[in-house]
Amino acid sequence: MNSAIGPYKGGRRFHPSVNLDILKFLAFEQTFKNSLTSLPMGSGKGGADFDPKDKSDAEIMRFCQAFITELYRHIGPNLDIPAGDIGVGAREVGYMFGMYKKLTNEFTGTFTGKGFAFGGSRIRPEATGYGCVYFVEEMMKTRHSGLEGKKTLISGSGNVAQFAARKVLDLGGKVLTLSDSSGTLFFPQGMTEEDLLHITELKNKPGARLSEATQYLNAEYLESQRPWHIPCDIALPCATQNELDEDNARTLIKNNCQVVAEGANMPCTLAAIDIFRDAHILFAPGKAANAGGVSVSGLEMSQNSLRLNWTSGEVDERLHSIMQRIHHSCIEYGTVDGTTGYVRGANIAGFVKVADAMLAQGVV
Repeated sequence: MNSAIGPYKGGRRFHPSVNLDILKFLAFEQTFKNSLTSLPMGSGKGGADFDPKDKSDAEIMRFCQAFITELYRHIGPNLDIPAGDIGVGAREVGYMFGMYKKLTNEFTGTFTGKGFAFGGSRIRPEATGYGCVYFVEEMMKTRHSGLEGKKTLISGSGNVAQFAARKVLDLGGKVLTLSDSSGTLFFPQGMTEEDLLHITELKNKPGARLSEATQYLNAEYLESQRPWHIPCDIALPCATQNELDEDNARTLIKNNCQVVAEGANMPCTLAAIDIFRDAHILFAPGKAANAGGVSVSGLEMSQNSLRLNWTSGEVDERLHSIMQRIHHSCIEYGTVDGTTGYVRGANIAGFVKVADAMLAQGVV
C-alpha cells in the first residue's frame, strides 16, 4: 500500500471474507497506524479466502506452503514483512517462514510473529492488550486520574482481551467482564489473578466456552448479552468489529463511563463514535489504542536486524514508551480550543508523517 516511511508491513489474513476491497481498506488504515508508532514501517495487507476452521494441521501447513511458494518473490526484510492476522497465528507464521527459508536458502527477518526460538520477540502475544491499557493510562492522566480502582469492562476473551485484563489488574484496576460470541462473563466483585489464570487455561482448550468457567469461578454468565449495560469507568471493546453500537454507547454514557478505547479493529460503529464525541467521552480509536501489536512487530524487526533478543522487560519498556509517544501525538494534533479529539489527532498525526515523507521523496 505505502512504503514512504519504511518497508511494507502488515498482517496476512486467512478467512472466507477476504477480498481485494477489504484488503485495500485494511492496508489504508494500517498506513496511519504504522506511522503513529514512529517506527520505520510502511503499510500493507494480504491474505486468502482459505478458511482454516475445521482443517487439519497438515492441511493448514500445506496451504501455508503453497501460499508462500507464490508470495516469496514479493517479500523480504527490506521489502515487505508479513505478520499474522485473523486465521494466521504463530503456527501459520512458522509454516510460512519455514517454506520461505527453504525457497530462498536465507534466514532473515522476513516475518514477524515468529516463535521465540527462531527470531520472534518477547511479549508479542501480550503487546496489543498491554499497549491499549498503556494508552488508557495516558488518557486518564489528562483528567488527573489513573486506573487504580477503576471498574473496567472488557469484551472478548482472546489474546487482546486477556492481556488487557492482565495489565488492568497490574495497574490496580477492577476487571468486571470478559465475553465470547455466546455471552458475557460478569465478575460482580472484580476478577482476581486466579480467575484470569483459570480463564486462560480454559481458552487454551479447543472449543471451550466461557460459560464453563462459572463452575469454578465466582462469576455470572450472562447468556446472549454484551457487557456494555454494566456500570463502569472504562470500556475496552477487544472482540470484533462493530460490536459496540449507538444504543450501547448511550447506555455507557448514562452509566457514567469516562473512557472508551478500541482494543479490537473498529469495534465501535461510526454512530457510536459520534455519540461519544458529542458527550465529550474520552474515546481512543483503534489506530492509536491498539497499535501495540504492530509496535512490537517493529521491535521484532529491529531485533532481527541487530541479531539480538531483548528481555521481556526491555520490550515492555519500549512498548510503553511508544504508546506514550502515540498519545502525545494525538494530543498535539487533536487539541483544538482546549479540547482533545483523539480520532482527529490520530488521523492527522498519522497522515502528516506519511505525507511529509512522500513530498520529500518527490514524484517517482
